[in-house]
Amino acid sequence: MAPQMEFVSKTQHYLKVKKPQLERERRARINKCLDNLKELVAEFQGNDSILHMDKAEMLETAVSFIKTQVRKPKVPAAPQIPMDSFRHGYMNAANEVSRVMAATPGMNVQLGKAVMIHLGCEYNRLSEATKPVQNTEVCSAPMSPASSGYHSDEDISPAASPAPSTPVWRPW
Repeated sequence: MAPQMEFVSKTQHYLKVKKPQLERERRARINKCLDNLKELVAEFQGNDSILHMDKAEMLETAVSFIKTQVRKPKVPAAPQIPMDSFRHGYMNAANEVSRVMAATPGMNVQLGKAVMIHLGCEYNRLSEATKPVQNTEVCSAPMSPASSGYHSDEDISPAASPAPSTPVWRPW
């Protein structure tokens, strides 16, 4: 007898081939989302213990963490003025510039000081512009070597620099 070819209906094909494939894809998506959730909770908790848990423990930990975050009393934060946010970012950028210049081999100390003095003057100008009484002083050279915010191995005598009469911007 010759082998007979059976007719496979769409339903049988779906049950035999498609359904297991769809189930594998669904489980892969679930596992990927669980991994993302695990990493997020570990990052926000500051604790990597969740990375070594099985899926059920990890979900329980994530749910309890989210519940504690929701239940925390929300302290009404003072509305942040955009200028404060800008100043904060400016300070971070100036600190990074100072760090990079100090770590760069062969960096010209005078150039570094000039850049930091300029950044400090601009910061002071921005700070003064937001105050009710504006001071239109022009920013001059720093009062002390450290007032530029740029530190080097160069020796400068403290007698050469008078004490500052106004508060000097420092990036730290």
